[in-house]
This record gives sequence, C-alpha cells and structure tokens, in this order.
Amino acid sequence: MEEIPAPQVEPGTVLVRVKFSSISAGTEMSGLKSASQPLWKRALKNPKAVKSTMEMAATHGITHTRNVIQGKLTEGNPTGYSASGIVLEVGDGVEGIQPGDRVACAGAQCAHHAEIIRVPRNLIAPLPKNLSLPVASTVTLGTIALQGVRRAQPTLGETFAVIGLGILGQLTAQILRANGCRVIGADLDSSRIELAKSLGMSFSLPPEENHNLEHILRITDGEGVDGVIITAASPSDEVISNAFGMCRKKGRVVLVGDVGLNLKRADIFPKELDFFISTSYGPGRYDPQYEEKGLDYPIGYVRWTENRNMAEYLNLISEKKIDVEPLIHSSFEVSQAATAYETLKKDKEKPMIVLLSYPESKEGERPVRVVPNPSARALEPGKIRIALAGVGAFVKAMHIPNLQSLSGRYQIHAVAGHTGSNASNTAKQVGAQYCTTDYHEILNDSKVDAVLIGTRHNQHASMVIEALQANKHVLVEKPLALTRVELEAIQNFYETHQQAPVLLTGFNRRFSPFARRAKELIKNRTNPMIINYRMNAGHIPFDHWLQTEEGGGRNLGEACHIYDLFTYFTDSKMVSIQARSLAPKTDHYSSQDNFAATVGFEDGSIATLTYTALGSNDFPKEQMEIFSDGNVLMLDDYKQLRIHGSSAKGVTSKLTDKGHKNELEMFAETLEKGGEWPIPLWQQLQATEIALQVEQLIQPK
Repeated sequence: MEEIPAPQVEPGTVLVRVKFSSISAGTEMSGLKSASQPLWKRALKNPKAVKSTMEMAATHGITHTRNVIQGKLTEGNPTGYSASGIVLEVGDGVEGIQPGDRVACAGAQCAHHAEIIRVPRNLIAPLPKNLSLPVASTVTLGTIALQGVRRAQPTLGETFAVIGLGILGQLTAQILRANGCRVIGADLDSSRIELAKSLGMSFSLPPEENHNLEHILRITDGEGVDGVIITAASPSDEVISNAFGMCRKKGRVVLVGDVGLNLKRADIFPKELDFFISTSYGPGRYDPQYEEKGLDYPIGYVRWTENRNMAEYLNLISEKKIDVEPLIHSSFEVSQAATAYETLKKDKEKPMIVLLSYPESKEGERPVRVVPNPSARALEPGKIRIALAGVGAFVKAMHIPNLQSLSGRYQIHAVAGHTGSNASNTAKQVGAQYCTTDYHEILNDSKVDAVLIGTRHNQHASMVIEALQANKHVLVEKPLALTRVELEAIQNFYETHQQAPVLLTGFNRRFSPFARRAKELIKNRTNPMIINYRMNAGHIPFDHWLQTEEGGGRNLGEACHIYDLFTYFTDSKMVSIQARSLAPKTDHYSSQDNFAATVGFEDGSIATLTYTALGSNDFPKEQMEIFSDGNVLMLDDYKQLRIHGSSAKGVTSKLTDKGHKNELEMFAETLEKGGEWPIPLWQQLQATEIALQVEQLIQPK
C-alpha cells in the first residue's frame, strides 16, 4: 500500500470515492504470480521486449538502457479492475451520472484498489436502488461471465457444460440457468461443484473420474451438449480437446479462461463445431475510442456493449436471478490488504472473491493531490530546480536519465503526472520532494525554477502559457503548439513581457554533434544551399495517440523537428512553402504520413523534407544532404556526418545522438549565466509556423 495523489476529473470521466473493490482469486492472483517471477523467466515469455531492449542498447548504449530498465523494475503497478463507490465529481460531457450517485466501475486501467479513482463514462454504471455496494463491486467479473454466455448464444432449453467452477464459472452457470438452460459443471475441486449445485446448477461431472464424455452422453440422451463455456485456467491442451468432445454435432465452444490452444483438427472437423473467443467485458473492450474517448456504439448496431453488459449484470443481481453473496468469502479493510491477498493463497479453502473496503471520508474532506516523497534528496543550493510535468515513456526513457547524468547542474524537485501511481513511482525514482496530479501545484511552488513539459501534444501550448505567467522557465517537448491561435498566444506573451522567462522547445536535433559540426562547416558560405532531408518514419496505426487530436498528426508532431533544423542551418526567415501529399490507394497509409514539403528562405536557400511511412524499418530513419559551395555534407541517422569535396573532418559515433543531453546542457547554460537562448524565440515560432502551413497544404482535398 502506498499514499499517492488522487486523480483529477477530466472531460468524459467521473471521479469516484471507492467503497468496495473486488479481488479476483483467478486473474489478479495469476498476474501477481507472474510479476514475482525472476526477470530472466519473464524475458523468455516476452521475446519482443528482449528485442526492444537489445535495439535500445545498440542505439543508446548499455548504461542508458540499464538505467531505463532499472527504473521500470522499481516501479509499482496499480492492481484491481472492479469496484463500487460514490460519485465525487463529473467531468464535462458526461451524461446520466451525478455527484452522489452509487456506481459500479470496471477496467484494469482505472478501477484499481484505491480510495479515489477516475473512470471513463463507458466503464461506469449506476446501481439499481436495491443493490448493495459490496455485491456491485463484482461488476467486472460478472460482465466477463455475461459476455462469455452471449458469445455462446444459448436458447431456451439447451444444455451447456461449464468447465472450471471458479468465480467466472459460478457466475456463468447462474447466467445460463437464468437464460433457461440446463447446466453441467466440471471442476477438480468437489467443494466448488457443491457450491454451484446449491446455486442451481443442474448436473456435475465427478472430479475424481476420467469418463466425462460418458457422463455427458448419459445426461444428454447420447447427443452431447449444445455448447461448452471454458472458464478454467490451465496450460493443458486437453481442456479444450475435452470440450470439443462433449459437444453434439454443430455445437459450439466458447473460451473465456486461459488454457492451452494446441487445437486438433480431428476434434472439430467431424462435428463441424464452432469455436469462439470471448473478449473480456464485451464490444468496446480494448477500443480506446470507446473506453477512453466515450464513443458509444449505437444500440441498433451493437445491442450489448461493454457498458450495457455491466448494467445488465447489475440488473440480474437486483432481480435475484444471480446470487453473488455466497461467492464472497470475506471483506477486509484496505489497511489489511496484505492479509486479504494471503487469504487467497490458501491451498485447502479456496475463496472465490475477497473484498477490500475503504474508510468513510470526513465531511468536507477534499482529495489529496500532493504527496511528499519520504525518500526525497536534500535540496542542494546552486542547482536548477526543475519540475517534470508529464512523465510518460519518452520523459522517463530520455530526459530523466539525462537530467540524472547532469546532476551537478539540475535537481529534479517535483513530479506532476496524469496518474498518481506514475507520478509517485517517478518521484521516488528521482528523489523529488513531492509528487502531484495538479500541474498548478508546481507552478505555485516558489522553489521551482523551471518546468519540463512532456505531456500529450494538445496540452503543450496552454501549459506553456500558464508556466510563463507563473514566471517559470520552460522546456517543452515539441511541438510548441498545434494551432495558430495557440502559437499567437505565446508570441503575444513575449511581446507584452520584457523580462520574461526562457522558453525552449525540444527541437533537439540542432544540438546533436552532427548538426553543430555541419553548422560550423557552412557558416562562411557565400551562396544559398540546397538541403534534402529524408525521414523514413515508419507506419503508425491511425488509432495511435500521435495520429489523434492529442498528437496532432505526424507533420505537426514530428516533422517540426526538421523545419527547425532548416531554420537553424539557414539562420534565415522563411519566405515560401510548397507541400504535396501522397494519395494512397489503400486505407493502410495516410496522405498526411506521406508528403514532401519545400521551404524557401530569405537567403535564397531551398530545403525539402520527404516524410514517408511507406519504407522499410531496415533502412535508416533519417538522412540528409546539404549542397553548399562545392561541398556535400551527408548525415546518416545521427551516427555519421561525412564531408565530400573538402578535407574537413566529419563526425562518427557508435551510438545515435540526436542532441537530447546537449539540449539540457544549453538550457542550463542560459539559466545559469543568462545571455542568448539555446534557440532564439523567432526560430521556435518559425519552425512551428512552417509546420502549421504544411499541415494546411497536405490536408486531403
């Protein structure tokens, strides 16, 4: 148990004070067991992660990779995915929910074992008046069982077998019975069979015998069952093989649990059986547009969504068609969480569900959104005290290791995060004074000198303005802004404030040793240049956040790096822009991921960016040629700069260096000594303006 800052309500979400949360003896304990395995065992099960780690080591070096991995290993992950409680606050755009409502919440990404949780609208359901909060906290388990039954499409009078009578199996058997079906249950634990029988299950298969098929045939007049729902957890392939054997011709098998999936053609083909996978809570699960963005599926096209399944499960309990109370073993106060988990480890008595209960809040008590770090490093005079606003994967993998390597100049003072657990984990990792989920807390902290903003792109501009108004120096990850209105607001701030804080947009490539060497070699040129930059960016799915309104797309979100690089090399004002995008023949690619943009500069130079997602990952991501005064400078993926036509030396590195650490060093230099900014304001504004104009030109006509 840890004290972490409470989340803040956001548009489309609801803030809930939890009263009860449900610990599942199956799913949750399995996850904890897996997490406790040695690292090498987990690595063997996840070869993709191993490959990613090796690629990181090859690109950024062993030391950087070790620091990133060590940071991940020391982090705690919130557990729990089913809860009930009272609504505290309702975000903009939420309908049908009011403060004070009693609700049930689902979702491994939000319905954690915690006093206060933030839940998207489609993962929350109001409770019927006669339904108790403890029983309602099982909503996720019941919804999973209900979706498994829906996949089976049972009809009145059919006979179904349920393999595995843990909590999901118990609920599945009751839902089938409520649907007018006869149920045959199978489990290795005779006590679970007896429990299911007491709750209305029709027949059972003896756990001590190996003649299940014979029993099935006797019960079904020699035909076999109409369908089987597997809710067991076992690595054995025999479970699913036996399930196929139990079915009549043209029967169906639905997999809800986790079993071996080495399918045998002979088990399925002769009877022409159907095999279905049940995806957790139902339609909408794993769809971020549905779960996180609140985009509902019309009832005329999708009758039973994830949320409608939640509501119907609660109705079934309310109408006493499902009896959940006999399945709840015990309830512990959250302060006794360790004891609750130990209860689920017992070998003889195997509880189905254990609940955690949470203390009543005091009248007028407000959620705590700032939590001190007990292991904070002592404040050191003379260092730049920087606060992190947004601690996603990039900030943790790149900026934090670099800040730690520059500990002689920087001290990470505070961490503000979207979720309390992530903010708390990061604060402990870096030794910050405190963590918070309220950005304004670090802006109101007089000890904070500078803010590093690393949130989603659509939040950058507004957070920059607020930080500048609070007189904090700002290093904001690119892009600086996603709209011209936002860009003009930043420009207007500096036009009306003479002694304003330093602003640095994270256009890091200009700080790389390769770009700096190239700038040295072209600074005394007598003629304009031609610059060709090719970015083999790779394909990103359209539902990736970078492609949504949060990211602004790849031109605004990534190509802006290169527009800044063009500005850096020419040191000249932009005078013209041309851009054209590809018209893909298939929907796999986007025109806005594949375009060429040519920028003309006041000094006569012409710079062209070719940005594409059409290429192979085997080819280098970024390459550039600069043609200048009889010389050609060739940059190869920030590992090598070659010079042709001159005896001048280039730059070679075994590791990719895109200038992230140098960027922080230049930022520190300016804050410590004053003088010129690392990137002049006009150049930051121009790079963003180029991106905005290109964005208009590459929009589909």
